[in-house]
Amino acid sequence: MKILVIGASGRVGTDLVKQLLADDHQVIGTTRQEEKLFKDDNYSQLDLDITAEKDAIQKQIDKDIDAVYFVAGSGGKDVLEVDLHGAVKTIQATQDKGIKRYIMLSTVFSLDTSKWDKIADLKEYYICKHYADQWLINNSTLDYTIVQAGALKEREANGKITVNNDSSGENSIEDVATTLAAVLKADNTIKTVFSMQNGETAIDEAIAKL
Repeated sequence: MKILVIGASGRVGTDLVKQLLADDHQVIGTTRQEEKLFKDDNYSQLDLDITAEKDAIQKQIDKDIDAVYFVAGSGGKDVLEVDLHGAVKTIQATQDKGIKRYIMLSTVFSLDTSKWDKIADLKEYYICKHYADQWLINNSTLDYTIVQAGALKEREANGKITVNNDSSGENSIEDVATTLAAVLKADNTIKTVFSMQNGETAIDEAIAKL
């Protein structure tokens, strides 16, 4: 497949691109960095500014792309421009290009505001993810999957997760990337939202049971 990864230089994006390339996909990674992130014949790079106008974003996206990943993040800066408005513009641009598959990395409980009582420091980010996810679900016709990850941790992956747990939990970054890559070939995840955290079930098995 030809896959666009928006946010390829991020922590999750870097691992995701590595896994997609290992699966022999053709990957276009977006980053504002000038240096090429991966030395692989199947990798190309795009300087895509998601704070630009939607039409400018759309012009840079190839029509023959099979799937789009949104794994970009503001890191707490310009959350409205990146995590909300930027995400929505990429959703609109993807749909306008006639591309159907769109996979969004979100955050646990993004759609359940009743569980936001302990996220005071991240509330603006949660609000942005909430409405970006709502837009994808309610205002697009895309074949979306929304993966709601708990806290991201720089630790060794174990290839096992728990999905749709009542607690927020934690995730190794590599396991999140592996889950995102696995979703691409799992048609049962289309039009689906699920949360994930490190657990005891192999990733492919957990996804197959959704």
